[in-house]
Amino acid sequence: MKLRVGVVGLGPTWQSRHQPALAALSGRYEVRAVCDPVAHRAQQVAEEFHARPIDGFRALAFAEDIDAVLMLSGRWFGALPIHAACDAGKAVYCGASVEMQAEEASTLCDRVRRSGVAFMAELPFRLAPATIRLKELIATRLGEPRLMFCNERHVAQPCAEHSGPGGIKSGPPSHTRRLIEMVDWCRYVAASEPTSVQCATHPSTSGTEEHDYSLVTLEFEPDASAPGRPVLAQIACGGYVPSGWTEAAAFRRAADLQVVCERGIAFLDLPGSLVWFDEAGQHIESLQDERPLGEQLLMQFHRSVSSLVLRPSSLEDAFRAMGIVLAAQRSAKSGQRTDCR
Repeated sequence: MKLRVGVVGLGPTWQSRHQPALAALSGRYEVRAVCDPVAHRAQQVAEEFHARPIDGFRALAFAEDIDAVLMLSGRWFGALPIHAACDAGKAVYCGASVEMQAEEASTLCDRVRRSGVAFMAELPFRLAPATIRLKELIATRLGEPRLMFCNERHVAQPCAEHSGPGGIKSGPPSHTRRLIEMVDWCRYVAASEPTSVQCATHPSTSGTEEHDYSLVTLEFEPDASAPGRPVLAQIACGGYVPSGWTEAAAFRRAADLQVVCERGIAFLDLPGSLVWFDEAGQHIESLQDERPLGEQLLMQFHRSVSSLVLRPSSLEDAFRAMGIVLAAQRSAKSGQRTDCR
């Protein structure tokens, strides 16, 4: 089955992830239409895939030759393309960062459920080879997680890359998008749900993001085997390094994820570096994917669309992580720990 798709918004990972994946999976995907606020960019990509540029996302969603919508940027459109796809009964692949409040997120989630369309949120950390191997080790050697430390330090987003509809560049993922992915990653590794969250933030002086650093502490439901000993996760996400200072961003960088388990400790760096310790000593693993991440994600979406069984887990995971980040933002404003159940 070849899936006929329309692309809405050319996001920050278009050239590195989505464009190569769509080209490699030409036997499974056919790009029929492209919609982007920058007209000449939409025209260029459309010509590359022998597709057509379309001015509006609703026109794209309701086109008869479109089976699914690939929403790769929400900077100008917000969540409106998802609503349009639901109205048109089209499947949705959401690789965009969509900023919204809790009530808006709940309304959108209900709308997708009622429509019955296949929906997949792009949660890439789950498919990283190091994450998959870590889950295997937790089940076989390391035991259940007790503490998790998730870290990301990146250069600040320059103003030129935060341009409006007349701009050309697509900047890096937003601070909120990064936090959503990190929260989901911790949920996935812990295989549990957070019950409360506490957050401290530092206001940004660059003007491109509201905050340049967030420190989020999640308290998870206690393990049934160890009541009274809840799992804790600490997430540190910072974009305080000035733009262009890439060496400073990488200097003495902490592991992307450190997990303290019942019988060992693991240090994970995306996508495929894993160092872990147990009673036998140190173990170093360097893992590689058979396919690039973008292809894996689109292959998973293709399976969800072609399957006769509706799989809502991706939808629930995405909106659950978004709700936790929104609760963290409330905690930062109030200065108090907030319930996020």
